[in-house]
Amino acid sequence: MPSPEDKPTAPPHPAAEGPPTGEDTPAADTTVARTTVAEIIGDDDTLDIHFIGNATVLLTYGPLTLLTDPNFLHRGQYAHLGYGLLSRRLTEPALDVPELPRLDGIVLSHLHGDHWDRRARRHLDHTVPILTTRHAARRLKVLHGFQRTAGLHTWTSLTLERGGAQVTVTALPGRHAGHPALRALLPPVMGSMLEFGPAGGPPRLRLYLSGDTVLHDGLDEITRHFPSADLAVLHLGGTTLPGGFVVTMDGAQGAELARRLRPRLILPVHYADYTVMRSPLSAFLAEADRLGLGDRVVHCPHGHRTRITATPGATPTVP
Repeated sequence: MPSPEDKPTAPPHPAAEGPPTGEDTPAADTTVARTTVAEIIGDDDTLDIHFIGNATVLLTYGPLTLLTDPNFLHRGQYAHLGYGLLSRRLTEPALDVPELPRLDGIVLSHLHGDHWDRRARRHLDHTVPILTTRHAARRLKVLHGFQRTAGLHTWTSLTLERGGAQVTVTALPGRHAGHPALRALLPPVMGSMLEFGPAGGPPRLRLYLSGDTVLHDGLDEITRHFPSADLAVLHLGGTTLPGGFVVTMDGAQGAELARRLRPRLILPVHYADYTVMRSPLSAFLAEADRLGLGDRVVHCPHGHRTRITATPGATPTVP
């Protein structure tokens, strides 16, 4: 059994609803405090990224490991999207839940069946901290027994730490649909900014997760709070509901958001996994090229890994 020092800590934020609970945060480890950043994080200060499929990405920064939007349904299984709507999965996840490493936290953009499915609900550790919307946090805690859920208001933050490394997660604007009436029928969605660095120090790497948002003017606020990002992970696919309602960015919207945010690198996800996704990756790549962003796109197919470093101008590698 791990010692208390090995457990991730998530200090409660006054604006967060239902912060993670558990043992009291242990006293500061002065040995770790004297350890160099290179010994904690690694000489190259890298963020390792494993694209499991859909919007599920495994992020590793030194001793710290996060998972985004856990979706482990298998090919041919159906995701429940609410109001009797189903969508069949077309791809196989690169990992299953038992194959995951120890997790220090989960960042969940919203509560939909292709982002949090029945396999995640049944098989993930119910003590792992989950940072998500207030809507999702309430339901995961009350209905499914995940006690360490934190529901974040937009622009509020929460920090997770392990072994001298930390990540600060800030909730960002997101809209799952353009029309207010349709938006009211869908679960609230958030984007996130993840800032990785040594515990107590400045961020070394900044990663933007769009969540299942459509393009809207509220996203322009992001650059006022965060003028730069090393990587933007964009949820694409042009998810289309009956009636022709598009509830995630298509290729053109995703490229336009990248133009507005100007991240150093761009990783497209959430584009070919379910039957409701109608905008292929090729549409985004063509539009990114047209806008002069093609050299920023990280080509990391399902199941592959890549990494980014804190060094400006570094080229991502895909084994």
